[in-house]
Amino acid sequence: MADPYQNNIHHQGGGDSYGSYGEGGGHDGYGFREDFPPQEEDAASDVTEGHDEEDQTYEGEYQGIPHPDEEKAAQRAARAKARSAGSVVSELEELSEQYEDIMEDCGHGKFQWTLFMVLGLALMADGVECFVVAFVLPSAEKDLCLSNAEKGMLGLTVFLSMMVGAFLWGGLADKVGRRRCLIVALAINCVFGFLSSFAQGYGFFLFFRLLSGVGIGGTVPIVYSYFSEFLQMDKRGEHLSWLCMFWMIGGIYASFTAWGIIPRYGWGFSMGTEFQFHSWRVFVLVAALPAIGSLVGLTFMPESPRFLLENAKHDEAWMILKLVHDTNWRAKGQPEKVFTVTHIKTPKTAEDELIEIQSATGTAVQRWAVRSLTLSKLVMKNVASLLSAQLRSATLLMAIIWFCMAFSYYGLSVWFPDMIKHLQHEEYESRVKVFHRERVENFHFNFSLENQIHEEGEYIHDKFISIEMKSVKFERSLFEDCHFEDIKSTDTVFENCTIRSTVFYNTDLWEEKFIDCKMENTTFEHNKQGCHLDTAEENDVLIYLVSFLGSLAVLPGNIISALFMDKIGRAKIIGGAMLISAGCTVFLFLSFSQSAIIALQCLFCGVSVAAWNGMEVVTVELYPASKRATAFGLLNALCKLAAVLGSSIFTSFVGKTKAVPILLSFAALVCGGLVALRLPDTRGKVLQ
Repeated sequence: MADPYQNNIHHQGGGDSYGSYGEGGGHDGYGFREDFPPQEEDAASDVTEGHDEEDQTYEGEYQGIPHPDEEKAAQRAARAKARSAGSVVSELEELSEQYEDIMEDCGHGKFQWTLFMVLGLALMADGVECFVVAFVLPSAEKDLCLSNAEKGMLGLTVFLSMMVGAFLWGGLADKVGRRRCLIVALAINCVFGFLSSFAQGYGFFLFFRLLSGVGIGGTVPIVYSYFSEFLQMDKRGEHLSWLCMFWMIGGIYASFTAWGIIPRYGWGFSMGTEFQFHSWRVFVLVAALPAIGSLVGLTFMPESPRFLLENAKHDEAWMILKLVHDTNWRAKGQPEKVFTVTHIKTPKTAEDELIEIQSATGTAVQRWAVRSLTLSKLVMKNVASLLSAQLRSATLLMAIIWFCMAFSYYGLSVWFPDMIKHLQHEEYESRVKVFHRERVENFHFNFSLENQIHEEGEYIHDKFISIEMKSVKFERSLFEDCHFEDIKSTDTVFENCTIRSTVFYNTDLWEEKFIDCKMENTTFEHNKQGCHLDTAEENDVLIYLVSFLGSLAVLPGNIISALFMDKIGRAKIIGGAMLISAGCTVFLFLSFSQSAIIALQCLFCGVSVAAWNGMEVVTVELYPASKRATAFGLLNALCKLAAVLGSSIFTSFVGKTKAVPILLSFAALVCGGLVALRLPDTRGKVLQ
């Protein structure tokens, strides 16, 4: 079989020859040679025939505008001068400089935009995951018979599982590979997300969503690390910021599809009473589509060449870099442009080699156990290195910023809709009808009862047949010789009532709905078992509308941060956005209506998104390639922990006081913003 790398020649001598183009490599690298038949002097390709490069005039020449190639050459010369003027440069620093030169030669074009869309779908899937449980809970709580404690556990599980996933996959991506880990993580999310839509019990649904969250948790740290390693320095800040927009698109997609699917109760089927597939389960399936799309796209994408170079896989890295170069220049109409890189610096990475057991030694399980243990040790060693003398300051600063931002953002993101529901509930209660000491005898109730309180009433020989009771309370009332049949109830209770000689037939009035009641000769027949979906009740579309508007509101912030990321600087973008967001929270003291809260939520989301974009860009740039995904995963895991704490604390004050959540978010944002201003400026610096 022919050697696919037969053009690769390893030169044993000749010095270092760093950064050589079109020449043989040195002892630390690999040279590449391509044999072409000699061309005649006046031979020309079809593309360049009749086109004399010397006759070309650059359009900006007479305007004093330097040619882009001249600017790149000047930048390279400046970097080379800085290297020669400085102290001894390490092999990894030389690799970073050369890699930047190679990416500039490859250009920014079709390959990066294709990867942008594929990774954008993965980021979109992460955004969708944050909304799925919140959107399905109103329907799932009836379908799965969820208590308040179980609902809280389900919401908590999403963020905790994503926290575990971020730490796990971020660490593995630096040792196993960005593309490989992202494919596995998305596959786990797709499989268990699909299974969760068919889970009929709370236990299975919780378990499947837990594993789904572990999978999707790895997308954010891997996506940004992966994409940044295909970008040249002057494109990095802007295009990483554009990539952030897909998280917003994920929120819009989740809100829009939930709004269009969940209220359609007819979009489902059932197989007897044991298997129910309602519309909210259809939404869970649709929510997995972005992850599936990204998973399919990744099968056509290569591994990060920077990761391969860090792990001494130079042949593979060279082939991928050549693919990027040829794809971009072919799409620009210059297929004749040749990839001239012949030598790439070789860092020493012997200490990171995984321990393998010979295939003839031990069992397959033993070999897998040793490899897994060794990999775990390498990952934990990488995590510990984030607190080394060189990285300690950056890690602590970024940890404070990530925690403060996530605590405030996610805390308020949960507090906003809960406050709206609280205001709705207060308005609903203000319209309650109170009936005091009414006496109803021999009456047939054939109409629904809603938002009523009946105190000290007497109901003699009455019939309650085929009606709905919503938010109805009977207090200290007497029911004698009454008949309840085909009753559907929501938030209905009987408290301190006396019930005599009464029959309950095919109702959902269970024992827990009778509080301190006295039962005398009362019969319950064919009571409805389990929970049911109220198909007649309209789903509250406000929850979808609020999420949709909140996601859409970040569009201006995304655009502004992308355009000014390289002009203003990452630290100023983060610090300024967090401090302005802190100012926005003060206006929450003036929010006394639903519309005011929605408007302030949109304002807060629109401003704070610039801080998120800056944080993600600077996190990529502060850490070397061998620790980039690990650091991002650790910080993203801390973000999810802060989200759990923020949402738990803020929701506990809903209906009690607004001051505590507002002051907590204000303090956290000011603290994070001031710390962000102390970050180093990473603009114009080569990716480590």
